[in-house]
Amino acid sequence: MATASEPNQYPLDEHAAKVIKEMLGGRIIPFLGAGVNLCDRPTEVKWSPGSRFLPSGGELTEHLAREYRYPHAPNDILDLLRVSEYVTIADGGGPLYDELHKLFDSDYTPTCLHRFLASLPSAMRAKGLPVKHQLIVTTNYDDVLEVAFKQASEPYDLVYYETKGENLGKFWHQPPDGKLQLIERPNKYRGLSLDRRTIVLKIHGAVTRNEPTGDCDSYVITEDHYIDYMLNTEVTALLPTPLPEKLKRSHYLFLGYGLKDWNLRVILRRIWRDSVLDWTSWAVKRDSDAIDEKFWKKRNVDIINVDLLDYIAALGRCLENWPHAGGGA
Repeated sequence: MATASEPNQYPLDEHAAKVIKEMLGGRIIPFLGAGVNLCDRPTEVKWSPGSRFLPSGGELTEHLAREYRYPHAPNDILDLLRVSEYVTIADGGGPLYDELHKLFDSDYTPTCLHRFLASLPSAMRAKGLPVKHQLIVTTNYDDVLEVAFKQASEPYDLVYYETKGENLGKFWHQPPDGKLQLIERPNKYRGLSLDRRTIVLKIHGAVTRNEPTGDCDSYVITEDHYIDYMLNTEVTALLPTPLPEKLKRSHYLFLGYGLKDWNLRVILRRIWRDSVLDWTSWAVKRDSDAIDEKFWKKRNVDIINVDLLDYIAALGRCLENWPHAGGGA
């Protein structure tokens, strides 16, 4: 496993070839964290409301703390869960949801990572390969990934977690026709198939752009949300067919995650409990440290120590140069 002071176990292009091979075979599940939204953003550009770029987790935290006058010392390291919990206690959950809806109900530009994932089906067709649709898991609330698929004219199914009301703990399914369906009996649900199209699974909820009031929004964002999430039935038992089996029999590619974010730890705890992953998996993490290495090693995940932008560029080159079926040009 690579560390911050060691090179990767194999050259990046060699690793990219392996990942592309597995993606084309439908055997990789990308996991997208908040860091993916910074992929194309210049480092000198700072986020502010109304920006064409999405906020990072830290920027979202600072914005909520400022808007709702979260009490803290100037040098305190702010925590999104704690700040969000404070907002719900001081002002109620309604104002928090309204503010989140206002932030995420905007036309943000997909990054090269989002566009790459959306381009895979058409790339398979262009090369004469059988189309293996992806299951993409994200903890982000925004719809930038879905926008990328729409721009690529690729249909997808959206599945997202409900955090409130009588349907707390269940998942919603929104097919391409836009009719939202509650998944009441996951093991009996037959509305999803990776043979038909890509599935975007939002395990921490989602903004609903077609609802101006945000009443259908769902966000796992406060401390209480995470407690409910951890105490709930194992997530895989709530997911409809064929997602649980797919999660058990795939490689995982973690993109845009930092270990200071509790959402990553909750994901691994809820989906895999204390078991290690049976399939080789990877986490793209620049300048990882000993704690990163120890955490990922426990899960049999190799760290690929490169910038996310360089990583996606390597995957793109490999995909472009991938041979056509039958060896054709």
